[in-house]
Amino acid sequence: MNPDKRVGARLTPENTDDPQTQESALAWSIIAMRETIERLGKGRASDRPQAFAVIGEAVWWVTIVDATLVRYHPEAYDTALGGLPSARRRLIEATFAGLRFVRNRMGYYADHADFIQPETGVDGERDAPIAAWTWKSMPKPPLDTLPPRGQVWEMNRYWAYEDCLAGHTVGETFERAAAFLTLASVPAA
Repeated sequence: MNPDKRVGARLTPENTDDPQTQESALAWSIIAMRETIERLGKGRASDRPQAFAVIGEAVWWVTIVDATLVRYHPEAYDTALGGLPSARRRLIEATFAGLRFVRNRMGYYADHADFIQPETGVDGERDAPIAAWTWKSMPKPPLDTLPPRGQVWEMNRYWAYEDCLAGHTVGETFERAAAFLTLASVPAA
């Protein structure tokens, strides 16, 4: 078997145009994304740094799968979006814009704890499952170092974050994103 054809093959300039390699990489990424999101619902946050790390990993996987579908499978992505009612489509698009805002700022401009509000469990003592934690509202990002186009880009993603993530649970956000990405990836595979 050609080593470029196996699951998990390293994508290099020589094999990124190979549909079988793209399909394998996409399938692997979807599995990793789903497994990370499942960890949000299963685990309690006795170790907050670890809980924040799992959320950061989920942000990364969801935005990577989204970018892969947009770049390598735009027809499947657009078909999946086009098949949604307009309000749902706007919600999905804004959810991904909000998650891109998080990805671009978390860990660099803001700490994980700046984005996430841990919730107390029903017993009132321990933290609730990570999926029940909520996204915090964030202050507007500074824009003075960005060119005008970059300022518009950043503010659109900020408002998407505020509208679709802030005040909502982490689990709700990732389940919405993963459900759409799974739907969009079926025709791509």
